[in-house]
Amino acid sequence: MPDTLIHPKPKFAPLKNDRLLRALRFEPVDITPVWMMRQAGRYLPEYQETRAKAGDFLSLCKDTDKATEVTLQPLRRFDLDAAILFSDILTIPDAMGLGLSFEQGEGPKFKYTVRTQSDFEQLPKLDVNDSLGYVMRAVTNIRKELNGSVPLFGFSGSPWTLATYMIEGGSSKDYRYTKEMLYSKPEFLHQILNHVATAVTDYLDAQIVAGAQIIQIFDSWGGALAHREFIEFSHNYNKHIVAELKQRHPQIPVVLFTKGGGLWLDVQVDSQADCLGLDWTMPLDKARQVLIEEQRKLTKKYKKIQRNKSIQGNLDPAVLYGSPSSIRQNVKTMLDDAYATGEKTGYIANLGHGITQWVKPENAKVFIDAVHEYKI
Repeated sequence: MPDTLIHPKPKFAPLKNDRLLRALRFEPVDITPVWMMRQAGRYLPEYQETRAKAGDFLSLCKDTDKATEVTLQPLRRFDLDAAILFSDILTIPDAMGLGLSFEQGEGPKFKYTVRTQSDFEQLPKLDVNDSLGYVMRAVTNIRKELNGSVPLFGFSGSPWTLATYMIEGGSSKDYRYTKEMLYSKPEFLHQILNHVATAVTDYLDAQIVAGAQIIQIFDSWGGALAHREFIEFSHNYNKHIVAELKQRHPQIPVVLFTKGGGLWLDVQVDSQADCLGLDWTMPLDKARQVLIEEQRKLTKKYKKIQRNKSIQGNLDPAVLYGSPSSIRQNVKTMLDDAYATGEKTGYIANLGHGITQWVKPENAKVFIDAVHEYKI
């Protein structure tokens, strides 16, 4: 029998630090909450040691105890306001049998691609608690080990982002095969996206049942699309997933992060996501103003007051290569922008993308401490 998640939901310790959840709900906070995308990763020597023991990256992801260990490592070093499940956005296509591997210095690679109808028809409909049960076991174990100290993020890649990997066979700079399909066979691309969106929805639902308290959708390659195509091939799928999750778990907040997506805040605001993540290309004060104006329009359109959306981000990860004084100054500038419209909550500090392997851990600490020291 497969080792699947046992229902009902496991019981966990009460949450002690709910600062980040309060900010998501636009409730008062004492200090700005902060976490880092990819906070459990190669910049930490203890992570490198654990990964070496695991043998390879995928083995690390699939080992409950080791995945729990690396999730907790940054919380032992830093005063973070959230943990994020240690896993990878490519778990879904891996579970679909595409043969995921990670080549040293080259990133993820798939043995098989999905470029023809025959390729597509071989994709299974996932039972996520079976084929991805190791993720749910990690979520539950991490949540227990956190013992209520901070909330736990679960996550997935977006349908568009996952589809690009499945079609290209790995990372891409020009998305040749995916964009060729988009413009020559859009109906076929929608077939793939619909299939992946169903898997993403079920996957995130299962993570919530297993213990995730917040969900983030990583639309890492959404910014590669043209503006109309972004709506059709990325945003509409993300919007549908968020709506479905809200129907199943209305109390669980969802963060939607589109790298390079600052230009489409006016589009993304018309979703049920509680928070929109930003990279370093979009000023936070401008983002706040755009959201306020768009929410005003939606209130008028639907004749119902629209709930405020919080924002997350957006420090350039490269700032952490600088001196401590430079990091503190950049943090101050970022937070000045975040609170420029007069809001004293509704903001989560983060990097504009994942922390890189070359950052010194002490510089990450400077960033986190500078956020907490800032007077709102």
